[in-house]
Amino acid sequence: MSEDTHRATAAALLPLVGGAPNVTSVAHCMTRLRLGVRDRSLVRDEELKALPAVMGVVEDGSTYQIVLGPGAVTRVTPAFETLLAQARDASERETGGAETGAAERETAAAEPESAPPTATPLTTAQRTSTTRPTTAEHLAAQGAALKARRKARNATPVKLFLRRVANVFVPLIPALIGCGIVAGINGLLTNLGWLPSVVPALTAIASGFMSLIAVFVGYHTAKEFGGTPVLGGAVAAVIVFPGVTHLTAFGRHLSPGQGGVLGALAAALLAVQVEKRCRKRIPEALDVLLTPTLTVLVTGLVTLFGLMYVAGEAATAIGSSATWLLAHGGAAAGSLLGGLFLPLVMLGLHQALIPLHATLIQQQGYTVLLPILAMAGAGQVGAALAVYVRLPRNRSVRTTIKSALPAGFLGVGEPLIYGVSLPLGRPFVTACLGGAFGGGFIGLFHQLGDTVGATAIGPSGWALFPLIQGNHGIVSTLVVYATGLAVGYLTGFLATYLFGFSKQMRTDLNTPPQTPERPESPERPESTETPEAPEPAHTAEAPEAADTATAAPAAPSATTRTPAGT
Repeated sequence: MSEDTHRATAAALLPLVGGAPNVTSVAHCMTRLRLGVRDRSLVRDEELKALPAVMGVVEDGSTYQIVLGPGAVTRVTPAFETLLAQARDASERETGGAETGAAERETAAAEPESAPPTATPLTTAQRTSTTRPTTAEHLAAQGAALKARRKARNATPVKLFLRRVANVFVPLIPALIGCGIVAGINGLLTNLGWLPSVVPALTAIASGFMSLIAVFVGYHTAKEFGGTPVLGGAVAAVIVFPGVTHLTAFGRHLSPGQGGVLGALAAALLAVQVEKRCRKRIPEALDVLLTPTLTVLVTGLVTLFGLMYVAGEAATAIGSSATWLLAHGGAAAGSLLGGLFLPLVMLGLHQALIPLHATLIQQQGYTVLLPILAMAGAGQVGAALAVYVRLPRNRSVRTTIKSALPAGFLGVGEPLIYGVSLPLGRPFVTACLGGAFGGGFIGLFHQLGDTVGATAIGPSGWALFPLIQGNHGIVSTLVVYATGLAVGYLTGFLATYLFGFSKQMRTDLNTPPQTPERPESPERPESTETPEAPEPAHTAEAPEAADTATAAPAAPSATTRTPAGT
């Protein structure tokens, strides 16, 4: 897409998230624009989902995430930040900016009240004669309700902590991907014996970031948990300092990098606590001198004589356990990991895997877990394809699947999970079965000695191909990964096609949306909106009229906003 297209996308997004005054922070990961918002009620979900460039939206803790896909998000984010800065500058220059902003916020807040995006589809579904959703709008409403319940269940201290730990690694993903791809190219050149004079340079480029990743982890940990970022980086830098070889802890000599990202994470968390306590107790006149000094000194000593050794032992155990699990468990271990990953995502426990991936990458050069877990996305895609085939007369659901499949192939699964498989129930289970078979295939080859790993975290599905690496030739490793994806697609498709629907489900979901409405209005077959105009419940009937129109579901996620906009 051109720069004008990205700017247009950013311009369309800004008012739908409540305008510049409602945005508190802007960041992005591999596929999502992550926004901090002041007032969640000002965000217009359905209109956002209806934008062509938006693959879906995800609300995760304190951030509102808009799925734009790989590549697009890195271009839309700078345009969005530019528009945001321009809007804020303009409001500061205008004398009446505050009053105007308040009026706009009141208008934006009033719009969801006049056309609630989720309540009306559920009411419509309740008034129909079926017990199953018959349109993508109903599925989206059920998916939103499931997501809300999941969010409430996951708002426990442990899961919120894991989410914040995962946020530490999000800014590191672009560097992990870039260095991982360079490492893959370097390995290929080394195996082929090409460009021997360039190989050392590529080695330095690929390894430089990984040798200092502990510093970056410490910096972002302190930033995420409310400390001074540079102090977190300073105490984590102790871990990679070459001079630690002259020190001993628990009777053993330390080595540079011992403890890795786990040690850096623990050191920075301790530094945040020390700093906060110093800020409370030290007088303001001495704070600027004593607080950073005590933070670095106390945390540095604890890191050198405790955390490095403990974290090093933990990191070694993680690497050994992952290798042992796949070497001995093989297909069974792979099936377990691939089949349970989607439920782990639903429970919010997948956040705990990110430090494990980073530890394995630092130790072994790649993580053997990520390609197996990526099979869960393959099962999800296969299940969605089966739903598409099984519901030939449900144009609304099929439109949703067609729009979400490209993102699904690239490893972005939320639109398919919350828009299709999870609300339907059975297809979510059969999608997990597809992930289990795909993961079992990868695990079997690992047991046979053909390891498949990923040199970075973040991408999945087809987007993971440039980062695939193993202990054999790159071609054979890529073939194993591609075949694993194919197994996941095929198993997810067949399991969903054969077992994903009961007879009643197929009947309900294949019923044209207008059929349940005909008994209610037998005397007005040609016009549904004009006679409804004088009725007091017009706002409740408008989405229903949109559902009954066979050509209405042009945007899969837009529900009540579509009739309001027309």
